[in-house]
Amino acid sequence: MAKPTSSSTLYRLIEAGQLAHKALLTPLLERGLEPGDDAVLFILGRAATLESDLASELGLDEASLAPRLRRLIERELVGQQAVGPELAVGIALTERGIRIRNNLADHWAQLEEALIGELKPKQRKKLANTLKRFVELLTL
Repeated sequence: MAKPTSSSTLYRLIEAGQLAHKALLTPLLERGLEPGDDAVLFILGRAATLESDLASELGLDEASLAPRLRRLIERELVGQQAVGPELAVGIALTERGIRIRNNLADHWAQLEEALIGELKPKQRKKLANTLKRFVELLTL
């Protein structure tokens, strides 16, 4: 059995995860956003949607999502828009929201490149599959 030392792979994985999390939070906090706001921006970056659908995709109830949406609307990142063939009132990114979402996505891509940039495509796929399997083992 491996000893829990700073040279173990699990230790390095935890360390890298904590530092990556901190690095992903930095651009959010610099813009006055909160953790989780990026998830909203990324989902709405795909298409306008109904609040109920957004809440479902985020794994939240609508009551928990409402204060976050109010704050994002006040910051002019999100606005109301007609959605679907019924033209129901939904939500979408504003132009400002699109710019911030794109900046966050670029930052994410830079961190991803720093992590796996030196790996060949087969190595990238193997790493992704290994991490996926590890997550599945931990969630059983």
